[in-house]
Amino acid sequence: MVLRLFTSAENPGINVAKLRLLKIVWVILRYRLDRFIPSDKLPGWAKVLLLPIKLIPTSQTPSMSLRLALESLGPVFVKFGQILSTRRDLFEDEVSDELQKLQDQVPPFPGDEAQSLIEESLDASINDLFDEFDITALASASVAQVHTAKLKSGEDVVIKIIRPGIEKVIRQDITLMYQLANLLLFFWSDAKRLHPNAIVKDYEITILDELDLMLEASNTKQLRENWVDSEKLYVPIVYTDYCRQNVMVMERIYGTSSAHIEQLRDQGVNMKKLAHLGVEIFFTQVFEDNFFHADMHPGNVFIDATDLENPTYIALDCAIIGSLTEDDKTYLAKNLLAFFHQDYSEVARLHIESGWVPADTDQREFEQVIRAVCDPFFQKPISEISFGRVLLSLFQTARRFNMEVQPQLVLLQKTLLNIEGMGRQIYPELDLWETAAPFMETWMRERMGVAGLVRQMGELAPTLISQLPDLPRTVLNAAGEIQRLGENNREQTRLLRELNANFDVQQRRQRSARLGGYALVVALLGSLVPLTGLADPQDALIGASVLGSLGIYWMFIRL
Repeated sequence: MVLRLFTSAENPGINVAKLRLLKIVWVILRYRLDRFIPSDKLPGWAKVLLLPIKLIPTSQTPSMSLRLALESLGPVFVKFGQILSTRRDLFEDEVSDELQKLQDQVPPFPGDEAQSLIEESLDASINDLFDEFDITALASASVAQVHTAKLKSGEDVVIKIIRPGIEKVIRQDITLMYQLANLLLFFWSDAKRLHPNAIVKDYEITILDELDLMLEASNTKQLRENWVDSEKLYVPIVYTDYCRQNVMVMERIYGTSSAHIEQLRDQGVNMKKLAHLGVEIFFTQVFEDNFFHADMHPGNVFIDATDLENPTYIALDCAIIGSLTEDDKTYLAKNLLAFFHQDYSEVARLHIESGWVPADTDQREFEQVIRAVCDPFFQKPISEISFGRVLLSLFQTARRFNMEVQPQLVLLQKTLLNIEGMGRQIYPELDLWETAAPFMETWMRERMGVAGLVRQMGELAPTLISQLPDLPRTVLNAAGEIQRLGENNREQTRLLRELNANFDVQQRRQRSARLGGYALVVALLGSLVPLTGLADPQDALIGASVLGSLGIYWMFIRL
């Protein structure tokens, strides 16, 4: 069975996956990542198994080894490390500082190779395309790297180039992830509710989209249009004439990385306002624009601190964009508001109504468990909340009530992790609920109230007006359709009555058959009476014959 999991039609490449798995094991051994496992919590057999590994010498710190191991395993693991780097509540500062280098300090590929890729993609020499080009990379990340240049028209730009050969590595890792998901389903009964294959599928779509810079250019332009007049979030200009699937040219921006928190504090930036603005931008993108930047780690978010009291954000790397259905947005908003108001009864009801937990879940019991898990969130700044314990409690709750992970919300959950991690670094006293609740209340009021109804009618007005000439024909067609439906209903009613009548006849025949059978049995017993000496034999035979004849007659006439 396990072999079939590794050779299914959906997951080809068994030999490649085996080699990749061997490499992962080798990297774990080479960089001595066993040092992150607390030995005092291991069973005896595990300690014996790890004993030979401890003989491998190393001069690197555990945090440096972790960063180098993730780099050597490629972009999928680097992305994972980028997310972990924002979780300073889960790791010591030394580990977080080291993982933070994954944001933009991944070793670059050679600059002359980058130049060749640019010239090949844009079908021109570098001198014909740009007045200046720096062959040394400005920054290098997991999937691409960036070089600075100057257009012939004088604008300072950056050129993003996809790493050569990276798609092959990514597809190998995705294949391995599918196989691991199948193993998880095979060995762990609770894995089904986590939808591991659906989660891997979503991640596959996301990371492969990141390889298409034409898609990123389109996303960047859309995000810029959404915020161009806001003076809250700046998105660089994209020069589409210089964009191809593996090359993108956009405006060069100047700001401070959101990872350089101490530098921002030393400059005197209003960190509280900056943190609150970040929350506002996120919720606006999710609920108003339905177009949210889903890769907001510090390497992709810069700060414009020109006005120290009113700092603003700059968004880069728009390859990963998320959106939700209207139903998901509505249910999510209602859930968040219920959480903000500590209305756990409403939270439980919404989870059941939306199908996130089984319909037969005991609402009162579910409410009590949610209350126990979520109460510690409120009236506390982020720095005092142990998100690790909260997530563990929520996972236990999910397991107890068979709560299913919603694949369509996984990207949003990942983004929330990034936002919360950045918020902790920028302003540890930030009360996420206090900041977000007023926004959510306003959004729901505008959506559900009179103002929302008027707005929706206004949005529909052009469509309604364009359809007015066809309204009479539509009404006549609808009337005809209603008439046909009525006729169909009457015909279906007649057929149901006939079926019921036939069913009644069959029931009566079956009952009659049983009665006839009983009569035959009685006749048989009557024929045996003379043998007992309890009755006159002739009378008994006559009685038995009569009863038997009536039984046979009854059976035939009713059938």
